[in-house]
Amino acid sequence: MNLLLFFLLAVQIHSVAPVVHTLKYFDTASSQVPNFPEFVSVGYVDEVQVVRYDSNSRRAEAKQDWMNKITAEDPHYWQIQTEKNVVSEQVNKNNIEVLKKLFNQTGGVHVVQWMSACEWDDETDEVHGWHQISYDGEDFISLDMKTWTYTAAKQQAFPNKLKLDQNKPQLDHHKYYYTEVCPSYLKKYVNYGRDVLMRTELPEVYLLQKTPSSPVSCLATGFYPDRADLFWRKDGEELHEDVEHGEMLPNHDGTFQMSSDLKVEVTADVEGKYECVFQLSGVEEDIVTKLERRSILSNASHEDNLSVAVAATVLLAAVVVVVVVKRHRNRRGEGRPCCLSSSSSRWKADYRPAGRPNADDGGAGLSEKMTAEG
Repeated sequence: MNLLLFFLLAVQIHSVAPVVHTLKYFDTASSQVPNFPEFVSVGYVDEVQVVRYDSNSRRAEAKQDWMNKITAEDPHYWQIQTEKNVVSEQVNKNNIEVLKKLFNQTGGVHVVQWMSACEWDDETDEVHGWHQISYDGEDFISLDMKTWTYTAAKQQAFPNKLKLDQNKPQLDHHKYYYTEVCPSYLKKYVNYGRDVLMRTELPEVYLLQKTPSSPVSCLATGFYPDRADLFWRKDGEELHEDVEHGEMLPNHDGTFQMSSDLKVEVTADVEGKYECVFQLSGVEEDIVTKLERRSILSNASHEDNLSVAVAATVLLAAVVVVVVVKRHRNRRGEGRPCCLSSSSSRWKADYRPAGRPNADDGGAGLSEKMTAEG
């Protein structure tokens, strides 16, 4: 009876699992990077890109058709977004020069990033935010939204941390943006894109192996949403040893992929004992792929299976490319550039929330002027 009760409870918990939605803005300002805009801003809702601006186009534009629904209630939305990004672009050109002085640098390639983000739990209505700044791929300073104080990741950021911690009006403004404005727009965007964001797409699952002595990689690609799990089982028991889980990575079409590697020698004795299991939130039935030699795509295939080998090579190459992009994105800090040299008075004068922070308003970075002396 107790076992039955536990099972029913587990099923109930699984079936009512909450969905956590996110709204993220990533801005990148750079100097002397060939064939790359000096300023790029992208916005994501639930990891789906919804808006983009760069210094070449100098125009904020929707990357999803449903984002244009906002103009029905705010006809000037895209104009406002463009104007805000134009300001951010100019401010962050100065930011790089300020930071170069702080780090006693002269020329060369330099990048400053800012991540401004919030998340909303659609069951508990709980919200959280992030405000992080990085320079040349390393953390520089961030806002702790539990204590509403700044954390300096570099010695050069410490003097500015002390000043910002004492700027109560600006901290209050950040609190208002990340706890009220950002979640409000996130809910609005989720409602606009519900048909896309709340859809379910099952993946294709492949077993890949470079050589007979290489680990067997289970790749699930093309699934949505990103609330998924992928793992190996042996004789019905989940494996933890000799298993390496890969990151969840985005595909170009808005779906996701993930992989899990198993170190095992594929012999007749082990065939059928191991299986790769994919689970997707909201889908009751798992996708189970048994480990059998005939189902493995490998570069070591015979000539009569050349097409299979080519397919495996292409898939493996795709995974490598996405991993490199993901790691590069992580090194870049996924951050939205701060406003190191902006005026602290402008954001006080006219705050008009339009779904994202301006260079000098609600979600602004370091709005006090930072000098080389700190």
